[in-house]
Amino acid sequence: MSKEDMVKEAVEEAKAKAAETSREEAEAEETEEAAEDSPDGAEEAEETENPEEPEAEADGEGPGDQDSKDKDQKSEKKKIFGKKNKKDKKDEKIEELTDRLTRQMAEFDNFRKRTEKEKSQMYEIGAKDIIEKILPVVDNFERGLDSVPEEEKGTPFAEGMEKIYKQLMTTLEGIGVKPIEAVGKEFNPDFHNAVMHIEDEELGENIIAEEFQKGYTYRDSVVRHSMVKVAN
Repeated sequence: MSKEDMVKEAVEEAKAKAAETSREEAEAEETEEAAEDSPDGAEEAEETENPEEPEAEADGEGPGDQDSKDKDQKSEKKKIFGKKNKKDKKDEKIEELTDRLTRQMAEFDNFRKRTEKEKSQMYEIGAKDIIEKILPVVDNFERGLDSVPEEEKGTPFAEGMEKIYKQLMTTLEGIGVKPIEAVGKEFNPDFHNAVMHIEDEELGENIIAEEFQKGYTYRDSVVRHSMVKVAN
């Protein structure tokens, strides 16, 4: 069962319980009112609330007037101290269901965000794996183009290979693959892999003198480090 079905089922159950509670409360109120309107209840109310009844009769008030006043006082007290301070169980159930629904929606939102993040990470891992397999093809293209004699670079075959290489590099750049700058830059272990050191007074300290293999990044993440020769 999905979370939406569980929420619907909980709401329907709460509605049924709220209706049953309202019916029971109505029956209880009718019983209470009937007890208050009975002669015994009236006599008890008169004895409790009007201990000085003889004085009222002495002033010229009859039993009927006193009963009317007693009922008015009861009605006012019921309005003030009755349902005003009593919280409806149906409202409590609605608040409880609202709180449960809010929590479930928050949990669902967290689940959605976590799923999207995992999907993005899986996509990047898969993309980096494919790029790593394509890079040796790029290396072979570059070696092949560098080995073409100068007098043959204008031939249709050499020009066709050059266009294919450029198209391949444009496609890789379009998906976020970029070559790492190396020669003339300061050595950075996060991007470069030093396989040789030389002493050269013309170059500064930790400056890359030569690149043996190009390195590449994918969306600011290193796919392959540059293999370089570092001076001084």
